Amino acid sequence: MTRIARHLARLAFLALGLALIAPEGHAASRIKDIADFEGVRDNMLVGYGLVVGLNGTGDSLNNAIFTRESLIGMLERLGVNARDSKLTTKNTAAVMVTATLPPFARQGSHIDVSVSALGDAKSLLGGTLLVTPMLGADGEVYAVAQGSVASGGFVAKGAAQSVTKGVPTSGRVSAGAIVEREVGFELAKLQTVNLTLRNPDFTTARRVAQAINGYLASPAARPLDPSTVTLAMPASFKGDVVSLLTDIEQLRVEPDQPARVVIDEQNGVIVMGENVRISTVAIAQGSLTVRVTETPQVSQPNPFAPAGTAPTPTNPATGQPVAPGQGGTQFAPNGGGQTVVVPRTNVQVDEQSDRRMAVLPAGVTLQELVNSLNALGVGPRDMISILQAIKTAGALQAEIELM
Repeated sequence: MTRIARHLARLAFLALGLALIAPEGHAASRIKDIADFEGVRDNMLVGYGLVVGLNGTGDSLNNAIFTRESLIGMLERLGVNARDSKLTTKNTAAVMVTATLPPFARQGSHIDVSVSALGDAKSLLGGTLLVTPMLGADGEVYAVAQGSVASGGFVAKGAAQSVTKGVPTSGRVSAGAIVEREVGFELAKLQTVNLTLRNPDFTTARRVAQAINGYLASPAARPLDPSTVTLAMPASFKGDVVSLLTDIEQLRVEPDQPARVVIDEQNGVIVMGENVRISTVAIAQGSLTVRVTETPQVSQPNPFAPAGTAPTPTNPATGQPVAPGQGGTQFAPNGGGQTVVVPRTNVQVDEQSDRRMAVLPAGVTLQELVNSLNALGVGPRDMISILQAIKTAGALQAEIELM
């Protein structure tokens, strides 16, 4: 009876796991795409170095004191005394070197590094990065970088025009750093493995645990909080953590997400999740627009204007007399005419009378909300204000997040 009970329990877990693994056509994601495994992580490295061999586009040593002191210190380590000399070279630039140490990187392996100018250098094109220690957050040296800098940007200038492509003050050294120290972590000795969700959620954490338990046919995984799922190593995978994680990361789970509206007011971008719902609300959108257009006209005097007493100036458009200085053909005191500018002003007022109030029923979907707002002729900028007003009215069943 005990064996039968265990067998039925395994079948139940397996059926539950298969039910949670959605088909390819649904919005299901692999666990490796929504969660990270404990210990499998990158480490940031940073270093300070010098790039030499620039074609007159380096730092000005009078302005960049740190470049001057670094250059003098490097020459002194090589046996050259340049302390009392006046350096004016422009072929050297101080740079910050950054890199990412991948997980389980071994000594002697190569990683890429990025190089960025620190001073007033114009371009790093054609430069060579000298030996640069790469430090971790603990201050220890984990890699050493050196090599030719590849920059995708350039600057070309002449007496009256200049052309700049890309960012010439940054570059990259492919496989330019050699790993000298390893980050110690024994993955095979772990008794439990923690999975960290990239988007914490209670429902998603539970689904991940249920999918793992369904695959292993045992209650080995359980959610600790919205972002962490702990997995106890089954006896059949002792010493073979890699095989277990390889199988688990391929399991598919449909992640849940809260109803959220993300708004970027600066760029007028709105992103809404599919779970956003609207309670019954009426929306009217419109604004008063006043457009003033100035189209002045030039009034010319008649040819061979008669001399004598100056006649009363008139408006050439209406023929009505106008006061002096108000436009029309003006005559000089000796009777000769002169050209004047007649103002023309056109004022248009748009009260948006063609806009109507729209009623959104309770529980409308995202597509229905977008269609209703588009029917009102609402642009992205106005839509942001409308969504915020709906949220203030308590009719938007979602969280608004401003970027």
